[in-house]
Amino acid sequence: MKFTFGLAAALAIASANSALASGDAAAGERVFNQCVACHVVQNEAGETLAGRNGRTGPNLYGTAGGPAGAVEGFRYSSSLAAYGEAGNVWDADSFVAYVMDPTGYLREALGDNGARSAMAFRVRSADDALNLYAYLEQLAAQ
Repeated sequence: MKFTFGLAAALAIASANSALASGDAAAGERVFNQCVACHVVQNEAGETLAGRNGRTGPNLYGTAGGPAGAVEGFRYSSSLAAYGEAGNVWDADSFVAYVMDPTGYLREALGDNGARSAMAFRVRSADDALNLYAYLEQLAAQ
Protein backbone atom coordinates (compact mmCIF):
# COMPACT_ATOMS: atom_id res chain seq x y z
CA MET A 1 0.00 0.00 0.00
CA LYS A 2 1.38 3.42 -0.94
CA PHE A 3 1.13 6.04 1.80
CA THR A 4 1.12 9.78 1.47
CA PHE A 5 3.78 11.44 3.58
CA GLY A 6 1.28 13.04 5.98
CA LEU A 7 -0.68 9.86 6.60
CA ALA A 8 2.44 7.72 6.88
CA ALA A 9 3.87 10.17 9.42
CA ALA A 10 0.62 10.19 11.41
CA LEU A 11 0.54 6.38 11.45
CA ALA A 12 4.17 6.21 12.55
CA ILE A 13 3.58 8.74 15.33
CA ALA A 14 0.38 6.97 16.39
CA SER A 15 2.14 3.61 16.55
CA ALA A 16 5.04 5.02 18.51
CA ASN A 17 2.74 6.83 20.93
CA SER A 18 0.44 3.87 21.53
CA ALA A 19 3.44 1.63 22.09
CA LEU A 20 4.91 4.05 24.65
CA ALA A 21 1.78 5.21 26.46
CA SER A 22 -1.91 4.69 26.55
CA GLY A 23 -2.74 8.38 26.57
CA ASP A 24 -3.79 10.82 29.27
CA ALA A 25 -7.57 10.86 29.75
CA ALA A 26 -7.49 14.16 31.68
CA ALA A 27 -5.66 15.83 28.79
CA GLY A 28 -8.10 14.13 26.41
CA GLU A 29 -11.00 15.74 28.23
CA ARG A 30 -9.52 19.14 27.37
CA VAL A 31 -9.06 18.06 23.74
CA PHE A 32 -12.70 16.94 23.63
CA ASN A 33 -13.72 20.59 24.08
CA GLN A 34 -12.84 20.98 20.38
CA CYS A 35 -15.31 18.19 19.52
CA VAL A 36 -18.41 19.30 21.42
CA ALA A 37 -19.81 21.45 18.62
CA CYS A 38 -20.47 18.26 16.64
CA HIS A 39 -20.27 15.34 19.09
CA VAL A 40 -21.72 14.20 22.37
CA VAL A 41 -20.89 11.20 24.54
CA GLN A 42 -24.14 9.75 25.81
CA ASN A 43 -24.37 6.32 27.42
CA GLU A 44 -27.02 3.67 26.74
CA ALA A 45 -29.17 5.02 29.58
CA GLY A 46 -29.30 8.39 27.81
CA GLU A 47 -27.06 10.18 30.30
CA THR A 48 -24.76 12.77 28.75
CA LEU A 49 -21.23 12.03 29.93
CA ALA A 50 -19.49 14.70 27.86
CA GLY A 51 -20.39 17.42 25.44
CA ARG A 52 -23.62 19.23 24.82
CA ASN A 53 -26.22 18.38 22.27
CA GLY A 54 -23.87 18.16 19.29
CA ARG A 55 -25.64 16.12 16.65
CA THR A 56 -23.70 16.93 13.50
CA GLY A 57 -21.44 14.00 14.28
CA PRO A 58 -22.31 10.67 15.88
CA ASN A 59 -22.46 9.95 19.60
CA LEU A 60 -18.92 8.89 20.54
CA TYR A 61 -19.92 6.57 23.39
CA GLY A 62 -18.21 3.23 22.82
CA THR A 63 -16.05 4.53 19.98
CA ALA A 64 -12.75 3.55 21.63
CA GLY A 65 -12.35 -0.13 20.85
CA GLY A 66 -15.72 -0.24 19.14
CA PRO A 67 -16.76 -0.90 15.56
CA ALA A 68 -16.35 1.90 13.02
CA GLY A 69 -19.50 3.49 11.66
CA ALA A 70 -21.80 1.69 14.07
CA VAL A 71 -24.00 4.33 15.71
CA GLU A 72 -27.48 3.26 14.78
CA GLY A 73 -29.46 5.86 12.94
CA PHE A 74 -26.47 8.08 12.15
CA ARG A 75 -25.90 8.78 8.48
CA TYR A 76 -22.20 8.21 7.80
CA SER A 77 -20.38 9.05 4.58
CA SER A 78 -20.47 6.10 2.19
CA SER A 79 -16.71 5.71 2.67
CA LEU A 80 -16.88 5.47 6.47
CA ALA A 81 -19.87 3.15 6.17
CA ALA A 82 -17.82 0.89 3.87
CA TYR A 83 -14.91 1.01 6.31
CA GLY A 84 -17.19 -0.09 9.13
CA GLU A 85 -18.93 -2.75 7.05
CA ALA A 86 -15.49 -4.26 6.40
CA GLY A 87 -15.33 -5.06 10.13
CA ASN A 88 -12.89 -2.35 11.18
CA VAL A 89 -12.76 -1.19 14.79
CA TRP A 90 -11.38 1.97 16.34
CA ASP A 91 -8.22 0.87 18.10
CA ALA A 92 -5.80 3.57 19.25
CA ASP A 93 -3.73 3.49 16.05
CA SER A 94 -6.63 3.72 13.61
CA PHE A 95 -8.45 6.33 15.71
CA VAL A 96 -5.39 8.58 15.97
CA ALA A 97 -4.66 8.35 12.25
CA TYR A 98 -8.32 8.97 11.36
CA VAL A 99 -8.88 12.05 13.53
CA MET A 100 -5.63 13.58 12.29
CA ASP A 101 -6.66 13.22 8.61
CA PRO A 102 -10.14 11.69 8.18
CA THR A 103 -10.33 11.68 4.38
CA GLY A 104 -6.68 10.73 3.90
CA TYR A 105 -7.05 7.86 6.34
CA LEU A 106 -10.14 6.46 4.60
CA ARG A 107 -8.50 6.77 1.18
CA GLU A 108 -5.52 4.73 2.37
CA ALA A 109 -7.53 2.22 4.40
CA LEU A 110 -10.00 1.58 1.59
CA GLY A 111 -7.48 1.86 -1.25
CA ASP A 112 -9.82 4.35 -2.90
CA ASN A 113 -8.60 7.82 -3.88
CA GLY A 114 -12.22 8.94 -4.16
CA ALA A 115 -13.07 8.03 -0.55
CA ARG A 116 -14.22 10.93 1.61
CA SER A 117 -15.03 11.52 5.23
CA ALA A 118 -17.81 13.85 6.29
CA MET A 119 -15.61 15.00 9.19
CA ALA A 120 -13.69 18.10 8.14
CA PHE A 121 -12.08 18.81 11.53
CA ARG A 122 -8.57 17.46 12.20
CA VAL A 123 -6.88 16.95 15.53
CA ARG A 124 -3.52 18.65 15.15
CA SER A 125 -1.19 16.40 17.13
CA ALA A 126 -0.84 12.67 17.66
CA ASP A 127 -0.52 13.25 21.41
CA ASP A 128 -3.85 15.11 21.49
CA ALA A 129 -5.49 12.39 19.41
CA LEU A 130 -4.15 9.63 21.67
CA ASN A 131 -5.28 11.54 24.76
CA LEU A 132 -8.73 11.95 23.20
CA TYR A 133 -8.87 8.19 22.61
CA ALA A 134 -7.94 7.58 26.27
CA TYR A 135 -10.72 9.94 27.38
CA LEU A 136 -13.33 8.22 25.22
CA GLU A 137 -12.09 4.85 26.49
CA GLN A 138 -12.49 6.06 30.08
CA LEU A 139 -16.03 7.31 29.40
CA ALA A 140 -17.03 3.97 27.89
CA ALA A 141 -16.07 2.28 31.16
CA GLN A 142 -18.61 4.40 33.10
